[in-house]
Amino acid sequence: MLKSVATEQIAVRLPDELLAGLDNLVRSGVFESRAAAVRAGIEAIIVVEERRQVDRDVVDGYRRKPITDAERAAAIASLRDAILEEPW
Repeated sequence: MLKSVATEQIAVRLPDELLAGLDNLVRSGVFESRAAAVRAGIEAIIVVEERRQVDRDVVDGYRRKPITDAERAAAIASLRDAILEEPW
């Protein structure tokens, strides 16, 4: 049995050009409905923003505690080994 998920309806105004693009996606079968396309877009934006936050957190961490020369050398050696192990 599927679990019921609470939802809330929102109103969004779109310029004609965006609406036409949205309708083309639905008409071509990429999305089941306008709502499905909008949900997918919002989900994609959330994923991108979460990844950007992780990136900012990593950069902030390295600013607070910069990499040491030994860590840098180990990272470069690891990269070199990984490249040499590639089957190309």
